[in-house]
Amino acid sequence: MVVILQKNATEQQIENIINHLKSFGFQIHQSTGAEKTIIGAIGVKPNFDIRNISILDGVEEVYRVTTPFKLASRSFQEHNTIVKVKDVEIGGNKLVMMSGPCSIETEEQIFKLAKIVADSGAKILRGGAFKPRTSPYTFQGLGEEGLKLMRAAADEYNLLVITEVMQNEQIDLIYKYTDIFQVGARNMQNFSLLKELGKVDKPIMLKRGIAATIEEWLMSAEYILSGGNKDVILCERGIRTFENYTRNTFDLSAIPVVHKKSHLPVIADPSHATGLRDQVPPMARAAVAAGADGLMIEIHHDPEKALSDGPQALLPETYLKLMDELQNIAEAIGRTLI
Repeated sequence: MVVILQKNATEQQIENIINHLKSFGFQIHQSTGAEKTIIGAIGVKPNFDIRNISILDGVEEVYRVTTPFKLASRSFQEHNTIVKVKDVEIGGNKLVMMSGPCSIETEEQIFKLAKIVADSGAKILRGGAFKPRTSPYTFQGLGEEGLKLMRAAADEYNLLVITEVMQNEQIDLIYKYTDIFQVGARNMQNFSLLKELGKVDKPIMLKRGIAATIEEWLMSAEYILSGGNKDVILCERGIRTFENYTRNTFDLSAIPVVHKKSHLPVIADPSHATGLRDQVPPMARAAVAAGADGLMIEIHHDPEKALSDGPQALLPETYLKLMDELQNIAEAIGRTLI
């Protein structure tokens, strides 16, 4: 249920409304915008009469949210969520680039790639220290040593860090090194992990599951939001279909659909979506044109020797050329590229 308050509602009236809602057993989430304040009352109360709230002083309108995702919906919050991480804003007019290798392999590798990321104008270094792989016999990441190397490289070039968390027990460790937690596609519906990340005071980027509908994706975001963490970023990275020419099917239409249904920012990952180096630039360009709030792109200075996902990693020269192309597309639709 959403309670829209009058513009001149006093603090005492707002407190009274919240107390009434709590007395009926609702969980309260307040959103204060430039134009109006909205209170989200979460909880299934089949026999609740919304007139109990609509008659209170300070209330302008009350209505039920029919979508299963409440806090993530446009009904709860009309204005776009802008996730602020130090001096970087995700979800605003500037498109954000998250670039780097699939896996942190060596100190030389991550420092070399961090410099390329910084030289390109990107603000966020991506890389995996814990790698969930299809085969248990392939490279699984360097663990905490990888996190230390990534943090050091990011600090050297004034970059932020985004890296993947795979299980609850890793949260405290990764917290020490990262600026943004990434939840991978395989963990999109790991509800225990999502609940714990809802208690964290750092942003969470939630990748779409390999066979997830948009509603299921937003419901997973709801787990994090309902835990109190409002800084949620979505990431479209392709879904599994009957087509096998590319690694996944890049669902570009999900970007405008999610923007219509939700206030959360959407990042596109054309690297995992296609799995093929030559397909990444055209899909990156298309994602910017479709309205993505940023891109996550894998790069590697020697992809033939990469320990994971080498075939989809861009060479530095291709990546730098792409950045110029993306800037032109962003400007054409009234945005800029960080």
